[in-house]
Amino acid sequence: GVYEGFEMAYCGDVENNVTYDMMRLAAVMGFNLRVAGVGTIEEKVWDEVNKLSKNSGSVVKRCETAQEAVTGVDVVYTDSWMSYGIPKEEEAKRKDLFMPFQVNSDLMKLAKPDCIFMNCLPAARGMEQTAEVIDGPQSVVFDQAENRLHAQKAMLVFLLAPERFRNIVAVGELPSKSASGS
Repeated sequence: GVYEGFEMAYCGDVENNVTYDMMRLAAVMGFNLRVAGVGTIEEKVWDEVNKLSKNSGSVVKRCETAQEAVTGVDVVYTDSWMSYGIPKEEEAKRKDLFMPFQVNSDLMKLAKPDCIFMNCLPAARGMEQTAEVIDGPQSVVFDQAENRLHAQKAMLVFLLAPERFRNIVAVGELPSKSASGS
């Protein structure tokens, strides 16, 4: 398949929507995902991912350490450690728990040399990733955000002006083989 041999690692808070959706995406698209971090992945998410993986051949697994997850991967992905609704008084404790899963330059060295770094933003330098990683040459976080902007604009056109959307993305009739002389 298209993603045969493609490996991705997710490090950080594993008990959230980003992790769960990344697991589902890997299972549907057929790439391998290694997840490492703090939290408990819901059993129903594992059930869904295992079922989806049977069709795609994807392997989604939990790793004990960030190093195990990241070694030899094509993409390293993380997300904010401070999800919405985390009380201010819990932030220091949470930072201590998550620090072993911080994406830093030493961790990135374990990945493939052409590995890219992703974070769906917002990002806190010195927390889920170091400044040298998010601002470094392997980071595509701002390209990622720009791509999401264009996708969101397309979604707005689809929802607010469906006829215009159909006209924009419409593909005209393709010539038949007999009409082209083939």
